[in-house]
Amino acid sequence: MQNEYKYVIGLMSGTSLDGLDLVYVKFNQTNYKDFQILHSSTKSYTNHWKEKLQHAIHNSKEGLEIMHVEYGDFLGELTNEFINENKIKNIDFIASHGHTVFHQPDKGITLQIGDGQQLANVTNCKVICDFRTQDVELKGQGAPLVPIGDELLFSEYDYCLNLGGFANVSYKYNSQRIAFDICPVNIVLNYYTKKIGLEYDKNGEIAKNGEVNQELLERLNFLPFYKKKPPKSLGLEWVQQVVFPLINNLETDVSVILRTFVEHSAQQIGKIFDTSDKVLITGGGTYNSFLIEKIEEFSKKKIAIADTEIIEFKEALIFAFLGLLRYRNEINCLSSVTGAIKDHSSGKIFVPN
Repeated sequence: MQNEYKYVIGLMSGTSLDGLDLVYVKFNQTNYKDFQILHSSTKSYTNHWKEKLQHAIHNSKEGLEIMHVEYGDFLGELTNEFINENKIKNIDFIASHGHTVFHQPDKGITLQIGDGQQLANVTNCKVICDFRTQDVELKGQGAPLVPIGDELLFSEYDYCLNLGGFANVSYKYNSQRIAFDICPVNIVLNYYTKKIGLEYDKNGEIAKNGEVNQELLERLNFLPFYKKKPPKSLGLEWVQQVVFPLINNLETDVSVILRTFVEHSAQQIGKIFDTSDKVLITGGGTYNSFLIEKIEEFSKKKIAIADTEIIEFKEALIFAFLGLLRYRNEINCLSSVTGAIKDHSSGKIFVPN
């Protein structure tokens, strides 16, 4: 029956500022594993928006309120482009992650800009967004949120590893889904490649030709975050306050920084996997073949890479799915993952004015 299916557009903007990922997905409401990504696209940010998002953390409260609406309008424009390019007619709703400006759950703070009402008005579609705030209000980390998708869409894998701005992992432990941020990845690597005029280190070639700064590696590996037990999550603020100053005090050569940070990331990620070979790996960092090689070295296993569409659009897909669960008032935040006081259905719903 036709009403078994829901058609959803998922939007995801990551911390690495590559652009806005959009997917148009068909979900079978009676069997969630029966889904199909019908269209997908990444809309690169203009330099204007890249700068604005990069420096949003420094805005005043009033400045952020203005930017929240402006970015919602911008998301609407990009979504309309996507709809028109792909001649999409049937849309039940849009699910938007927004762009994270602050994430300090221990202080009860998380902010993803991209006003849902503005997005609904511009696209003339129902919008579900702001998935993290309720979890933080319930004493959770508000992250990671992707594991409910790992649980219900990709349960054939023992581990789901995502290599984006941060590396995060999700897996079953004692019959419960747990997940956490492991360490920064592209948010650091891309920051330093930009200093030499490159958006990223293609295939990890620059890192591969650098030397490891052993003192820097040891200091990175001894950061207190790595001793914390899950649930735990990372944000841009931690990188700016802790990681960049540490690196800048000990090293200036970009190739050495990249080589050392790849080593650090691979060591932290490699610790996570046991004897299982069923690892789904996604995210932009998957294309850094030197990083993958080092993860395989430290985890002592060959890692299977997902299909290109899942690598690039898994997070947008899962935020579309989070929207579907919220639409159906089903659990989309797991307390075993975030540390919230209970499982819950999170996300705010906006209809066009």
